[in-house]
Amino acid sequence: QVHVVESGGGSVQVGGSLRLSCSASGYIYSVNCWGWFRQAPGKGREDLAAKHNDGGTRYADSVKGRFTISQDNAKNTLFLQMNSLKPEDTAMYYCAAECEGSWPYRYKYWGQGTQVTVSS
Repeated sequence: QVHVVESGGGSVQVGGSLRLSCSASGYIYSVNCWGWFRQAPGKGREDLAAKHNDGGTRYADSVKGRFTISQDNAKNTLFLQMNSLKPEDTAMYYCAAECEGSWPYRYKYWGQGTQVTVSS
């Protein structure tokens, strides 16, 4: 079992930046990959970024070049650095663990989410 808790969401103006954090606990050393996805009201889930244990990363076209996924293994923490934010980035953001299938992945574990609101 893996437990993840997101933090770092908030309100920001267009063009601003936020860094989301995800604190992980449990059997984290068995996890094959970590990721972030979001969901806006009335819309489906959108996978944003994933990081595999071999160091490989994957990004959605909508965030490529603006968002960066990283990990601090010593502190069991996953990050999502978000720059040049746009109003369409407004959504609930979720951290996830243990990828299944191919992109966009199914995840075995995810948290409760953290809200990001981008205003003009």
